[in-house]
Formats: sequence, C-alpha cells, structure tokens
Amino acid sequence: MFYAQNNIFKGNASPVLGAGLFIILLFILASPAARAQDEGVDSAGDAVALFQKGQDAHEKGQFQAAVDLYDKAIAAVAEFPEAELQRGNALLSLGRRDDAEKGFRKAVELRPDWTLALANLGSLLVGKGAYTEAEKFLKKAVSLDERNVLALSALTELRLRTKAPPDQLRDLLSKLTALTERAKPTASAWAARAALEVELGQKTASRTSVEKALELEPQNQFALVSKASAMLDEGDTAGAESVIRLIEARSPAATAQALKARLLFANGKSEEAIALLNGIENPSPDIVALRDKMLLSKTENAAELEKQLETNASDPFILGKLCSLYRTTDPAKALNFCRRASEADPTNINHAIGFGAALVQAKMYVEALEILRRLQKASPDNVTIRANAATALFQLKRYSEAKTEYQWIAEKQPSSAIAYYFLGITHDQLTEYPDAMANYQMFLRHADAEKHKLEIDKVNLRLPALSKQIKDKKGKRN
Repeated sequence: MFYAQNNIFKGNASPVLGAGLFIILLFILASPAARAQDEGVDSAGDAVALFQKGQDAHEKGQFQAAVDLYDKAIAAVAEFPEAELQRGNALLSLGRRDDAEKGFRKAVELRPDWTLALANLGSLLVGKGAYTEAEKFLKKAVSLDERNVLALSALTELRLRTKAPPDQLRDLLSKLTALTERAKPTASAWAARAALEVELGQKTASRTSVEKALELEPQNQFALVSKASAMLDEGDTAGAESVIRLIEARSPAATAQALKARLLFANGKSEEAIALLNGIENPSPDIVALRDKMLLSKTENAAELEKQLETNASDPFILGKLCSLYRTTDPAKALNFCRRASEADPTNINHAIGFGAALVQAKMYVEALEILRRLQKASPDNVTIRANAATALFQLKRYSEAKTEYQWIAEKQPSSAIAYYFLGITHDQLTEYPDAMANYQMFLRHADAEKHKLEIDKVNLRLPALSKQIKDKKGKRN
C-alpha cells in the first residue's frame, strides 16, 4: 500500500506555516461550538498552539507525542478537522490503522468537501481492501480537485487491484499525464502514471515515468514498487533483488513482503515464498490471490509436469516451469522446454530470458549471446540479461566485452560482490593490474564470508603476486 503521510503544511518556511495557522484560527473562532464556550477565544488559541506543537513533533517523527498534542487540541475545541486529519496520519505512522481511520472519518464528517481528508480516508480504505467505499471517497476528491495527487494515486492502486477495464485505466492515465506535464509534477504523480502504463502495456513509457519519479524522490515507495514489479514481470530477478532491498529497508510492509515472495518464487524457492505470504497478518485480497497462485503452481515434480504436457503440449506455464527445473540439472533438456515456452508465449520475455540462461548453462555461449543481445535491445536495463551475457562473454574469453557488461552491473548494483569479482578477473586477464586490484578489493569489502568463501580464497591467493606486478609496473595502465 502506498498511502502518503500528508502534513497540511509542507516545508519549513515560517510565513507559510504562520499563514496556515492564522486561517485555522479564523475557522475555529467562527465555529458555533467555539462561540458557545464562555472562553471560546482562549480555547481556540490554546487549540492552535497545541496543534502547532503537534505539527512540530510530527515533522520530527515523534508520532506518539504528536498524537497526544492533537488529542489535547481536539479536546480544547469541539470541531477541529485539521487536527483530526493530522492525528490520523500520526496514528497511521504508528501502525494503528483502525484508529487512523476513525480520525479520517471524523475529518470528512466535519468537512465533507475537504479533498485532503477524502483522499486520506480513501487511500487507507484501499489498503484495507474496502474498495467500494474507497472509490466513493476518492472519486469525490478527484471531482472536486482533479490535481489531487494522493487521490489519483490511491485510485490508481484501486483500479489495478480490482482489475478495472482498460477504458477506466486510460481515463485515469490521461488525468495523470496532464498532471505530470504541468510545471513541477510530483514523484507520486509520475509513479502512479508508471503503474498505469505498465498495466496498459506501455513498458517503455513506464520505465521513463518510474525514473522521473525516482529522480524527484529516490526513496519514493510507489515508484520503487513499480520498478521492482516491472523487473519481476520481465524476468530480471537480479535487478529486482536490489530494488526490493531498498523497499524493505524503508518499510517491512505487506507490499515489500509480497515482492520478496515473488522474487523467491521466481528463483525456485516456492516453499519460502508461500511461507512468507502466510506470515502476513490480515492479508489483502491481492496477497491472498498471489499466495493461492503460488500454491497451485509450486509442484517441483518434473516427471509429473511432463505428464501433464501429454494433454496440453503447449501450456506456457508448464513449459516455463520445466525450463526452470531442468536448467541446472539437465541443461540440454531445459533448452527444449525453454524454446517451446518462448514459442508458446512469445510476448512473455521471461521465457526468452530462460532460454538464453539455459543456453549459458549448456555452455552454448555463442548461441546464448545471439538471443541475449536481442533481448538487451528490448529490455536494456535488465540486469539478469546483462549478467548472462557477461557470463557468456567471459567464458568465450572476450574479456573486453565482458568487462563492459560487468562494469554496467557494478554501476547499477554497487553492493554486488560477485560483479566486482568477475570485473577484477577481466581486468586481470587484460593485464590491467591496478584496475584488477581495485575491483578485487571492492569484492572483498562486499563479499559474504560463507557464500563467497571459494572466491575469497582465490582472490587472497592472487593478491600478493598482483601487488608485485603493480609494484614492478607491469601490465597496461589506463
């Protein structure tokens, strides 16, 4: 779920903050409830002061303190929708969704046409799977303000989750396209646009939109999730893994868990993937659907799957599964299934990537390169394709070309130990000794002591001789 934490007042400029509070003060002083109190002006003044302190705590990430101050502000004045909304956002940050929902509902009750409150409530309801009610609030917010990014983003998620027809998606996309073409579009608007473009098959456009979002906000969760999901759709498990790590570091929410489960499943770890999804409390309908799909397709019995092909010889799922299962144990057999899967479902790039990877496993490097180079043109940022191409080039001893691929991978995944390892070897083979040394050192810095034990031993064995060669000024120098 991608609901935003929206403060009423953005930025740190005191004139903006002061003007906003002055408007709220006028609103409170004008309310019948405030005028009915014997000390209405003092109560209103106290409420605004408490609200401001709550805002300050909220901005500092002191969410419980903010909730306490918002509570006192609300107690001081009977009707304070701004405090109700911000209290809801602070509660949301504390993981108290049900309490946050009550606050958002109260804000909407007090100000029925307040688009910010409508959008926050609708967004939260999308996360809970209450799509019918969420749509009512979100559509109202958009009708009142077609530039409300939070409402449009939440409505995008709702449409995607409920498998809305293409005409509805295109209508929503046109609104977001217009929004992103105006001056100073937000990262959330670009991210929502990207998600719709993916669903409508506009993959090239979606990649551009995601990158635009991440340029504006590198940690934007919606954009990161869209990027990781698109990578998994395209079979780029290596690229998706690094993006999913960024998402998990920021939020261990169900969305991150679902992406990690998809990654595990794509890497043949179906039991771990299902267990991860089973561990999610109160799963949304789409999480349940993902888990059920995995349960149906988790069979690892290749013989049983081959038997099923007797009645459905061109089933792309079964063929793709067999392609994956046989890739390391029987590369020659995997080749047949990978090729058939690709022919049965030519629009699915995963099967073509599997075919290329199977060719690499079968040591048919020239044939693999031919396919992988074509795939690179279609999906230039796919790390999995690049990694397989690099392996093929390395095995063919085409070290200069392999170096280019490994450099690209290391740039995209700067914490990838194995990329530095092979990059070090390619420099070494090219007698570029200082560069080899630098990359071996980077490998040692990022290597896992257990996972990369063999590679670590090889590098440590090579380093003394390499140091002497560098000292003796041998090899090429860039």
